[in-house]
Amino acid sequence: QVQLVESGGGLVQAGGSLRLSCAASGINFRSAAMAWYRQTPGQQRELVARITSGGVTNYADAVKGRFTISRDNAQNTAYLQMNSLKAEDTAVYYCYSLSFSGSYWGQGTQVTVSS
Repeated sequence: QVQLVESGGGLVQAGGSLRLSCAASGINFRSAAMAWYRQTPGQQRELVARITSGGVTNYADAVKGRFTISRDNAQNTAYLQMNSLKAEDTAVYYCYSLSFSGSYWGQGTQVTVSS
């Protein structure tokens, strides 16, 4: 059974930082591309950042220079370090994995940035 379990969300003031974690099980984590998406009410889910199995990263323009995606293959965990948070970063953040065995989503974690 595949599980992606996000944690680390919460309420933070503008300018603050949070680190999201995504613990994966049931997948070949080393060979999976991992990503973080976010969604606000009434909006489509949007890509925030992704990291390939080889460690190549890509970011949405809105978060470049502020967010960092990383992975720890020994812990089967992906991370999203979010610095200099803005009110517009408020959203539900979802972890996503893609590998030969399929694509999977986590349940999401709420991030709220107060201004």
